[in-house]
Amino acid sequence: MGAEERLAALKLELPAAPKPVATYVTAVRVGEMLYVSGHGPLKPDGSLILGKVGVDLDLEAGQAAARQTGLAILATLKDQLGSLDKVVRLVKTLGLVNCPADYKDQPKVINGFSDLMKDVFGDAGIGARSAFGAGSLPGGMAIEVEAIFQVKD
Repeated sequence: MGAEERLAALKLELPAAPKPVATYVTAVRVGEMLYVSGHGPLKPDGSLILGKVGVDLDLEAGQAAARQTGLAILATLKDQLGSLDKVVRLVKTLGLVNCPADYKDQPKVINGFSDLMKDVFGDAGIGARSAFGAGSLPGGMAIEVEAIFQVKD
């Protein structure tokens, strides 16, 4: 089963592919690598999930925000490639969690993103990963994720 079939079977709703809000592009392809800029937890209505995990959001809400960030990245992939079936594998993820300095569950929060990638791409959705805490993120969003994908034509 391909990524497009998995997405349909999971009944996931992708938001509209986000547009840049500053001087950058949402993704750059170099050869068979697609570098995806930092994305936030963009909901289908265009709003973002805001707040600090560990203060405004509990672990489960943080994971849901990370998953929503994954949906925004999937929307960008589909917009850039035309089909999620052109993704060969997720290579690297950098996940940032808006949280207090003493928060320690950033990897568990970013699992919301990683689990979605595994659900959609199977084992090819499991890549190298880093998860960090951030004192703040743009616009007060709860999560930011950037990722690198290997893609094909």
